[in-house]
Amino acid sequence: MLIKRAREKARQENTSLNQLVRDWIKKYVNRDNIDSEYESLMENMADVKAGRKFSRNEMNER
Repeated sequence: MLIKRAREKARQENTSLNQLVRDWIKKYVNRDNIDSEYESLMENMADVKAGRKFSRNEMNER
C-alpha cells in the first residue's frame, strides 16, 4: 500500500519512484561533502563585515 501511494505521488510530480530513490541516495552519499563545503564557506566568510549593525526591520526586509 505504501509503495503504491508513493508511486502515485511520484507520478503526480512527473517522475518515478525509482528516480526519487536515486536522487535521495545521491544526496545521502554526498551529505558529508556538503557539510564540509558549508564549513569551508563559513570559514572563508569569517572576515566579511557588513560595515554596520542592521536594525530588526532591515534584517527582515525582503
